[in-house]
Amino acid sequence: MTLTDPTSASPASKPSKAAAGAPAPPAGPPATRAGQRSLLERAVRARLRRIATGSLTLVAPSGAEVFGTPAEADASDIIAYPSGAVRPADEDAHGTVIVEDDRFWSALALRGSVGAGEAYAYGWWTSPEPTDVVRALVANHTALDGMEKGLARLSLPMLKAFHWLRDNSRAGSRKNISAHYDLSNEFFGLFLDPTMTYSSAYFEQPDAPLEAAQIAKIDRLCERLKLGPSDHLLEIGTGWGGFARRAAQKFGCRVTTTTISKEQHAFAVERIAKAGLSDRVEVLLQDYRDLRGQYSKAVSVEMIEAVGARHYGVFFETCARLLKPGGALALQAITIHDAHFERARKAVDFIQRHIFPGSCIPSVTALSEAASKASDLRPVHMEDIGEHYVPTLRTWRDSLRQRRGEALAMGFDEDFLRLFDFYFCYCEGGFAERHISVAHLVYARAGRSFSPPVAAALASQG
Repeated sequence: MTLTDPTSASPASKPSKAAAGAPAPPAGPPATRAGQRSLLERAVRARLRRIATGSLTLVAPSGAEVFGTPAEADASDIIAYPSGAVRPADEDAHGTVIVEDDRFWSALALRGSVGAGEAYAYGWWTSPEPTDVVRALVANHTALDGMEKGLARLSLPMLKAFHWLRDNSRAGSRKNISAHYDLSNEFFGLFLDPTMTYSSAYFEQPDAPLEAAQIAKIDRLCERLKLGPSDHLLEIGTGWGGFARRAAQKFGCRVTTTTISKEQHAFAVERIAKAGLSDRVEVLLQDYRDLRGQYSKAVSVEMIEAVGARHYGVFFETCARLLKPGGALALQAITIHDAHFERARKAVDFIQRHIFPGSCIPSVTALSEAASKASDLRPVHMEDIGEHYVPTLRTWRDSLRQRRGEALAMGFDEDFLRLFDFYFCYCEGGFAERHISVAHLVYARAGRSFSPPVAAALASQG
C-alpha cells in the first residue's frame, strides 16, 4: 500500500467527499426513548464491568465509572514517536470515554466495533486518547467479544450481507480497491512520508524519521529476496510505485508491477518516468490473476489482506505459476493469531465495513496451508515486525491531524476525518496489544535451493 503527491489535483477542482468515493459514515441509529437508552446503557456498563486488565473510565451525564484497575504509571516513563508525540509506557492500557450523545449507547450495544467507530465519527463520544480505549477493549477479550456477540448480533446479518457482496472477484476487487485507494491522491499525501508508502515501516532506530524507516522496510524485503541485476521482479500491488522505484534504483533489477487502481496506475507510470526508470520498470493495470510471463522473484506488500480468505489458494497458485522453478516470493502481511482467525474470518468489523471492504486479515498458518495446498511454494523465512506498525500509525494520525484544515479544504468533512482518525487508533490499538501483527514471509518454489540471506549466513557459520 503506497501513496501520493498532494500536487496531483488542485483543491479548487476537488469534488466532494462522497463524489471522491470516500466511505461515508452510515446514518446513525434513531434517537431512543429514555427507557430504551437506560436499558442499552445498563447492558454496555454491565459488559464493561468484566474488564480485568488495565482500565476504562466512562464519563457520561448519567454518571462516571471506572472499570478495571486504574493506572499507576510513572508519568516520567514515556514512549516517544518519530512525529514527536509521547505517551505513557504503562504495560496496561487505561482509556477514557467521554459520552457526548446518548446515541452512543445504542451504537455500541447494537453494532459493536462498527458502531463504536461510527459513533466516534459522529462525535457521540470523544477521548483524550482513543487508542488507549481500543487497547483496553482488545486486552479484555471477554468484554470485547461480549459486545460483539450480545445485542450486536441483531445487526450481524446486514453487515455480513454487505461483506458478502464485496467478495474479491475480479469486478469486486476493482470496486473494493477503488473505495479506499482512489479517495484522492492529495488526501493521502497529507499524512504519508515522501516515499508515499502506505504500509508498516521498519524502524532500525527508535527515533528514525518515518521516511528512513519506510526505505529500510523496502530494502529489508529486497534483501530477503536476494535481489540483484539479473532478477526480474514481479510486484503484486503497485501502490504508487515506491517499492518498484527503490528496487530498480538500488538493486538494479527489472520490475513488472501491477495494480487494478486507475489512479495508482497513472500516478506510478508518471513517477517512474520522472525517475528515468521506464526502461527497467513496467507498470501494468491488470488483475494479478490475469498476469502472464515468468519471473525470478515476486513481492507483495500488505496486499494479501485484500485478497480475501476464499482466494488465498488462487493467489498462491498464481504466484507459483508466474515464478520460475526455484523462484521466491516475499510477502509483508498483516496477520492475526491462529486462534482468532476463524472467528475474524466470519465476522465483520469496523475496518471491513468502512475502510477496506472485502478485506480479511490472515493468520500465518492460513497462508502457509493455502500455499501448500495450491502450489509447490514452501516457507523458508519468517520475521515478525508488528511492533513497528504502532509508531507508523501514530505518525500518520498525527500528520493528518496537523493538516486537518487542508483536508477540509479538499472537501472532506469532519465526520469523515473523525472516521479516519478512529481507523488509525483502532489499528494502533490492535498492534500495540499484539492482537494483530505484521510478518515478513518468504516462500520458495521447488527447484534450485533458495535460502534467504539470514539462513545462508547462519549456515556459513556452522
